[in-house]
Amino acid sequence: MADVPLEDLLPRANYSIYSLVTLAAARALELSDGKRCLIENPSSEKLTTIALEEIYQGKIETKETADIRAAKEKAEKE
Repeated sequence: MADVPLEDLLPRANYSIYSLVTLAAARALELSDGKRCLIENPSSEKLTTIALEEIYQGKIETKETADIRAAKEKAEKE
């Protein structure tokens, strides 16, 4: 999965390109600092590609997206 379409990544960042880029950059910096990769068999050794694959697979998300998901789950329980 070398190329992930932008259309598939945007929902993971609440449809904000700025949030997506910020999240991917922050995660790539974490990976460069030695943090563990959250996916098995990344398609590349490039840290930004790994970060985008983690976002695509739902392993990391923005705080806003997590809050929206939590609110939906809470509403479904009630």
